[in-house]
Amino acid sequence: MSLKKASILVIDDDTDVLTAVRLLLRTEVKEVVTEKNPEQIPFLLGKDAFDLVLLDMNFNASINTGNEGIYWLQRIKKIKPDVSVIMITAYGDIDLAVRSLKEGAADFVVKPWHNEKLLSTLTNVLRNKAGVPQQKMQQASGNTPMIGESDVMQDIFHKIDKIAPTDANILILGENGTGKDLIATAIHEQSLRAGKPFIKVDVGALTESLFESELFGHKKGAFTDAREDRTGRFEAASGGTVFLDEIGNISLQQQAKLLTVLQNRQVTKLGTNQPVPIDIRLICATNIPLSELANESRFRKDLIYRINTVEITVPPLRKRKDDILLLAKHFAKIYSGKYLKPNIRFQEAALEKLKQYPFPGNVRELQYTIERAIIMADSDTIEAADLLFSPIESGLPETQEDEVLKLSTMEKNTIMKVIDKHNGNISKAAKELGLTRTALYRRLSKYDI
Repeated sequence: MSLKKASILVIDDDTDVLTAVRLLLRTEVKEVVTEKNPEQIPFLLGKDAFDLVLLDMNFNASINTGNEGIYWLQRIKKIKPDVSVIMITAYGDIDLAVRSLKEGAADFVVKPWHNEKLLSTLTNVLRNKAGVPQQKMQQASGNTPMIGESDVMQDIFHKIDKIAPTDANILILGENGTGKDLIATAIHEQSLRAGKPFIKVDVGALTESLFESELFGHKKGAFTDAREDRTGRFEAASGGTVFLDEIGNISLQQQAKLLTVLQNRQVTKLGTNQPVPIDIRLICATNIPLSELANESRFRKDLIYRINTVEITVPPLRKRKDDILLLAKHFAKIYSGKYLKPNIRFQEAALEKLKQYPFPGNVRELQYTIERAIIMADSDTIEAADLLFSPIESGLPETQEDEVLKLSTMEKNTIMKVIDKHNGNISKAAKELGLTRTALYRRLSKYDI
């Protein structure tokens, strides 16, 4: 059903909201009925046939629990099981919104909304109701490309669309190279904090001594090398978003300090007793599975609950094979321009080789594979032979001891060559190898380099 043919009932005790919705929808839908008193819902549903109901979560200004909205949602579904209900929730109430979905709501919108966003939500709910598939997305935001047509990526795009406008803390789970940082950036860019700072911190690479100084700041003279005052990342990001990458690698002592800051919403710089209030939205990421993270000997459960209002699990590339060729062509377009090789195309055998490879290094490995192929290609066609996969990521059967030894030697030699190429710069070496700094440090320790 199209929006133009829809009859919509709007229930909200805020007359300003009702007026705004009525003015917006009167030229967009067949009929819009507004009602301030939810007690009239049974009468209105019995009187007219509505395709959609827009329902507020709270009707008592002194009791903003959302229970009123949940109650009336349940009543509506009992009276008219087939009617689609979209909940109207206050800014930041993601928990109530998620609960309403479990209770049968088709979707939710967050106040204040953009008119285009509300119309898009109404249209999508009507399409889903009619069994019409939504158009597949290839971007999660205007500035951050998020390529994917697979069902799992469409689910992630939908989730980003829902949670970004809220202030909910987000935990992003996924293997190295799956694009967790892109997800974090997309959430920030679609949030109401988009014009404010977005500060990323690789907390897994911070030593115990640097952790507090980097995140919370310090005063001049707080410790030996504190030659001047320093504003911590949390204070610098106030009003915006902090993205803590590799959160699963911080110590229990660091976790306790982080938990205190998140609970009190204030930081105390090293060398001072004066707390500084902060206003941040927190996004965290880790490559450690949630089941392992829940081990209290490794990670505090109270901190998990604090950072994990909503979790997003980014699938490895081997579980979204439908996206491999799409991503490969996207990277080919980028690097053909960078290396002045326009009109690059793939030989069919090359495409088949990409589809068959499991990509243990995920999207990051695919990206560098395509970049290397374009650099080494002798023509405007990438052939199968041009696709050389990372020796660091390629596995050999563990049952064959000599092959394992050969792989280890190859990996060690590759790491040493790349580090030497970049004159010991670990960040640049890790980028070329398709690893995080933390993962490269682990390999340096493993091979005693």
